[in-house]
Amino acid sequence: MATWNHILLIDSNSPLMEQLNFFHDHTLLIITLITILVGYNMLSLLTNSFINRFLLHGQLIEIIWTILPAIILLFIAFPSLRLLYLLDETNKPSLTLKSIGHQWYWSYEYSDFKNIEFDSYMVPSAELNEGDFRLLDVDNRIVLPNHTQIRLIATATDVIHSWTVPSLGVKIDATPGRLNQTNFYMNRSGLFFGQCSE
Repeated sequence: MATWNHILLIDSNSPLMEQLNFFHDHTLLIITLITILVGYNMLSLLTNSFINRFLLHGQLIEIIWTILPAIILLFIAFPSLRLLYLLDETNKPSLTLKSIGHQWYWSYEYSDFKNIEFDSYMVPSAELNEGDFRLLDVDNRIVLPNHTQIRLIATATDVIHSWTVPSLGVKIDATPGRLNQTNFYMNRSGLFFGQCSE
């Protein structure tokens, strides 16, 4: 879980979140290289007293500084598109969880097993135990198996919600009158927190 001095992304618990972390690092490296190159060029322009009349009127340099950023954008766009398709791919799920967003709580349904339904309310600050997390702990937690493909179906009853668990790389909008679907796969067991981010 992220804390106040946590700089990087939180530890991933699913293959999709690992891919999101890799894409973040890949893009950050490209942005760092661009920043260093532009900073070096600006510094050299400020400290250089030589004047070259061909620097301002050159078709070759204009072609280069038009083509080079386009190639750099392709190095960002192709992994991004691959990741978008990976996030939307739905494999054969072994378990389906239906999540219904309400104004101040979530309702869950395990329709695959005996039609289990329950509500999950946030624990009030006055009732928290030692070690509980304020505004994150709930009275009824979801229990899901690891190493299993899980399909999440989300909807809402009143306003737009967003079911989010950052360590799983899952963020899905729950909109009234509409069913949205996503899937995830957990690598290890543990206690993972998420909250409505809308």
